[in-house]
Amino acid sequence: MTEKREFMPASEPDNHSGTTEKSTNERPDDTVLDPSEVSEDGVPPVNEGEPSGALEDTVEDEDESGLSEVDRLNAELSQLRDDFLRAKADAENARKRAQTEVANARRYALEGFASELLNVRDSLDLARAVDLQQTEGVVESVVEGLELTLRQLDSAFERFSIHELSPEVGDKLDPESHQAMSLIESSDVSPNHIFQVVQKGYRLNDRLLRPARVLVAKAPADESSDG
Repeated sequence: MTEKREFMPASEPDNHSGTTEKSTNERPDDTVLDPSEVSEDGVPPVNEGEPSGALEDTVEDEDESGLSEVDRLNAELSQLRDDFLRAKADAENARKRAQTEVANARRYALEGFASELLNVRDSLDLARAVDLQQTEGVVESVVEGLELTLRQLDSAFERFSIHELSPEVGDKLDPESHQAMSLIESSDVSPNHIFQVVQKGYRLNDRLLRPARVLVAKAPADESSDG
């Protein structure tokens, strides 16, 4: 009995498999992802169990004392604020002390000089108490008292740097320290020179308290007309 065989055409090569293989070979990344590791939008999920980079930096910023960088900066800021407030308070206290010292200096600037003048006043009181009815030795006593008083006053002036301006006759007029009261014709004293001292002047250190008041010589009228 002859067996009947059916003719089966040769199968054609599967083009789809070839295409798939080519597509697989062209992938830039050969890593095969598990389907469970890919979300619906195709983005791999982030593992929430691992800390982010920023959190790691924050943890690493902690110093040995356990303070973070922010805590350390806040502590420094607080210290600077305290230092500023303390310096401001010290400056204010120094300013108030200076004001008090200046006020006291102005109020009691003449205290020492006034104390020196008390002795002068006491000497003048003693001179005034002299009995003028007694003729014997009265003049000598008054003169001695006046001389003692002047010495006390000169000592007080010297102690407080008060200097006398007492120009001599014939000295040239100095407008900085002399005040001309009048012009006097004179043939003995050169013009623009001191003819007579009316009142002495005084200086306190380098400051002029009062100029010396003087009469100033000028050329006689006949000499000026002849010239």
